[in-house]
Amino acid sequence: MNITILRGHLSSDPRPRDLPSGDEIINYEVSTLDPDGRRQGVPVVWYVQGRTPRLQKGDEVVVVGEVRRRFFRAGGFTQSRTEVVASLVVAPNSKRLAGALQSALSPVSDGLF
Repeated sequence: MNITILRGHLSSDPRPRDLPSGDEIINYEVSTLDPDGRRQGVPVVWYVQGRTPRLQKGDEVVVVGEVRRRFFRAGGFTQSRTEVVASLVVAPNSKRLAGALQSALSPVSDGLF
C-alpha cells in the first residue's frame, strides 16, 4: 500500500499551473519536522478537483495522498522527481479531515484487524 499523511506548514505560497493536457495542478512545499526536530521539505502536487483551499505560506496543513516518482525530459536529459500526489489538502481543523483519514487508512486496518 502507498499511503502518505503529512502534517506541517507551507514553506512557500501554493503555485497553480495549467498542464498541456488541460489539467490544473497546484504545487505545495510542505515543511515537516523529523523526530530530531529538523525541518524536512516535502514537494506535494494536487490535481485540482472542485474548490481549492485558500492557503498561503506559513499555513498549517494536513495532506493525504501517495508517494510517486515521475520521469520527464528537460534540457535533453531524463530527470525524475519524487513527490506526494495529494488526494486532500486541508487545514488541520477541517471537518473533512476525519473522514479523509478514515478512508485513507481503511485498507490498512481492514487487513490487520
